Amino acid sequence: MTAAPPPTISVVIADDQRMVRAGLRMVIETEPDMQVVGEAGDGVDAVTLTRRVRPDVVLMDIAMPRQDGLAATRALLAAPHPPRVIVLTTFDTDDNLYEALRAGASGFLLKVSSPEHLITAIRVVAAGEALLDPAVTTRVIASYAGTPGPQPPPELAELTPRETDVLRLMARGLSNGEIAAALTVGEATVKTHVARVLMKLNLRDRVQAVVYAYESGLVRPGQ
Repeated sequence: MTAAPPPTISVVIADDQRMVRAGLRMVIETEPDMQVVGEAGDGVDAVTLTRRVRPDVVLMDIAMPRQDGLAATRALLAAPHPPRVIVLTTFDTDDNLYEALRAGASGFLLKVSSPEHLITAIRVVAAGEALLDPAVTTRVIASYAGTPGPQPPPELAELTPRETDVLRLMARGLSNGEIAAALTVGEATVKTHVARVLMKLNLRDRVQAVVYAYESGLVRPGQ
């Protein structure tokens, strides 16, 4: 009996540089479970195309003509049944990355990332998880988070001490395995804590948890 083929992850690439789009397409389409279903060279076309083809994942550049990737991300994620968005960044020049996280992007991908990292990122995000690269995410959050209010939000009191520890470590960009090692517990236990944190704080994923941790004052820039 022939096994059923794996489900295909559909991807839209939004970047104003044609060579970048071509390189991303070439890497993605070497994978049997992935398919590029469209390309866009600016934010307006990215929104129009994405709404038409309804991909699983959008790779979104920030600096694009007509409408930048930040505005396009907001437009897409404000609509019902949005795709997952990975922001493409050059890291040092994109000052709007923190706002992209607040808009609901599922993570960052450096344009100089390896093909293996690209493929992993797409699979992680398509599966409903968030991509938190400590080398990018925590620096961006720390740089662009607003000044925390003097009083923590009341819902923080709903977390147990261990759940609070887990949230702090998530805010540093640690994976479940790294959190488990830091707290000397099993990874399954960490997954349970993460799920409870998201549920209690009404957060969609780990990216929102990181933003929340900084904006609430639980974690401060530079810690």
